[in-house]
Amino acid sequence: MAHPVLSHEPVAIEPLLELDTHPECGGLAMFVGTVRDHHDGRSVLRLVYTAHEPLAEKVIREVEAEARRRFSVPYVRIVHRLGDLAIGDIAIACVVRAPHRAEAFEACRYVVDAVKHGAPIWKEEFYADGSSAFVEGCCIRDDLDEPAPHAHRHHSHTSHG
Repeated sequence: MAHPVLSHEPVAIEPLLELDTHPECGGLAMFVGTVRDHHDGRSVLRLVYTAHEPLAEKVIREVEAEARRRFSVPYVRIVHRLGDLAIGDIAIACVVRAPHRAEAFEACRYVVDAVKHGAPIWKEEFYADGSSAFVEGCCIRDDLDEPAPHAHRHHSHTSHG
């Protein structure tokens, strides 16, 4: 059975480690992103993550597979939390097992960035002044904003005389 990549419950780190199942791996890199109490000078009380869950799950599994292929690492696990989160709660956890530290670190950074910018997961922050806002930078894919490659092709006209 496939491991969960989205969770409406608090994220537990220990089950992600699998320390005894990859004896060929001497490196384990882990990133854990938690909810902080401020953003752009504003006091944050809590936040809510929402997602297009079927698509987010597909994207995260693709990112895991791409990281395994690209960095030649046997184990990549990502879990992203959804729902209401308090300050200090884990929002995302990534664990990579690799034969050496270099590819473990590289794959971990790649995975976290790819999920943050590619998965359809949105973060709404709730502030001390009673307001809230969706945070820019979550699920923003730059490649979707680019015009089509041949959309603005200029044609030169020459006379053949």
